[in-house]
Amino acid sequence: MANQEQADYHLIGLFTRYSSWTARVEIVLEYFQIPYTEQQIKVDDIRKFSPSGLVPILECHSLSSTLRINDSLAICEFLAESNPQLSLWPRDRLLRAMARSAAAEMHSGFAALRNTCPTNFVARYTGNIPVFEAAKKDIQRLFTIWDDARQAAKTRLAELGEEDEGFLFGGFSIADAFFWPVLWRFRTYNLHLEGASADVLKWMETMWNDPAMQKLARKYYRQAELPESHMERYENIYRDREDIQHGRFPEDWKFTVPGRSQPLLSLLQHRICLADQNHSS
Repeated sequence: MANQEQADYHLIGLFTRYSSWTARVEIVLEYFQIPYTEQQIKVDDIRKFSPSGLVPILECHSLSSTLRINDSLAICEFLAESNPQLSLWPRDRLLRAMARSAAAEMHSGFAALRNTCPTNFVARYTGNIPVFEAAKKDIQRLFTIWDDARQAAKTRLAELGEEDEGFLFGGFSIADAFFWPVLWRFRTYNLHLEGASADVLKWMETMWNDPAMQKLARKYYRQAELPESHMERYENIYRDREDIQHGRFPEDWKFTVPGRSQPLLSLLQHRICLADQNHSS
């Protein structure tokens, strides 16, 4: 958790190893070191905190003791507005417009992928995992968004003479935060990376290897040790399928770009490579 001293914000949500929407706000707070406190609640208790029945919720003590902002995108926009000294959105107007568009599309779209592949950070599925056509289309659209972002960022930042840190729009932003839980889905369900450009794969590597993401990954594993964090509906979702195996990724799992020494376009069935091949699930 970011420094809690004089924290103006209090984040209420579900355990983030399952809750992608809460996780999106959490990574923004953590990456930009915005002081906050947090409270994990159970699904049955959501209505006690949120009239809409949705989480996350952000309380801002300096505004009102009763104010509760809900919806992850609204919360992130509020944080960006409240912390103008931080680049929660890209500084450049063109890249900022693209980043907002990308985050909004993630916020409102990709229902097929989200419904097919619920988030569970530590879970690992192998075998004949069903991925329906609508979800496959979502995946290809994601690859397009990510590649377009990287191409635009490289071009624009070169024009401005500014550093490209390898995130979607150069520096880490709300856009990266909104796609962070999507990367979990690729890992958990061993989704094919066919169609992902070299720049997209490099961005994935940047995300997985960033210290802020790695810190939160360790937090997700600590959550998994807590019985109160367990949500049965998101565990072993293929329990009736003998052709699908359920396990857990080791905590020291590392992402490596598949086929780094081979021409990318020749890899028609390449997947996320696991550096821990000797680990069993």
